[in-house]
Amino acid sequence: MASTKGIRHFILGLLTQQSMSGYDIKRFLDRLSWLIDVPSLGSLYPSLHALLRDGLVTMEVVASQDRPSRKIYSITEAGEEALRAWLNRPTGSNASLKKFVMRLALAGQLSQVGLLAHLEQRRTRVVAQKMTLEQAIEAEDEGAGFRERLVLDYGLSLAAAELAWLDSTLARLSQPSPSVEAA
Repeated sequence: MASTKGIRHFILGLLTQQSMSGYDIKRFLDRLSWLIDVPSLGSLYPSLHALLRDGLVTMEVVASQDRPSRKIYSITEAGEEALRAWLNRPTGSNASLKKFVMRLALAGQLSQVGLLAHLEQRRTRVVAQKMTLEQAIEAEDEGAGFRERLVLDYGLSLAAAELAWLDSTLARLSQPSPSVEAA
């Protein structure tokens, strides 16, 4: 599961786009489940309650005739400040793919410079991982098993694909164009 702190900030980022219920947040997160660890409803709601307690979100109960009342969460000014501080903090050299994707999903909250820095930082990490895999393959002796080689080849393929995407995206974002400004 993604760290509670990372999920808290990710929830804040989602709430900058629109107010949502816990169920709405969970549905959005489920669409990303293959890229990030999605919290269960049993851990999502405590995160929402902690955000509410800390004054980073507000909650409004919206009554409905057909269904049970919904609790709709909205981000506060303090929540926006906490989100900006989190987004502007470097992720660190050992940041996981999941942390990268969480910030990428909130790219609309990043400045152009911040987004480029985030992508460059990830690129540096992937290049290092790719080099490590290449060295492992070179050091592999004749007795290495087929399964071990499958894992190394798979990792190398993923790293190459991610680098191709990062390079393409960085090149596109580095070009001054109306579509980049709107993104």
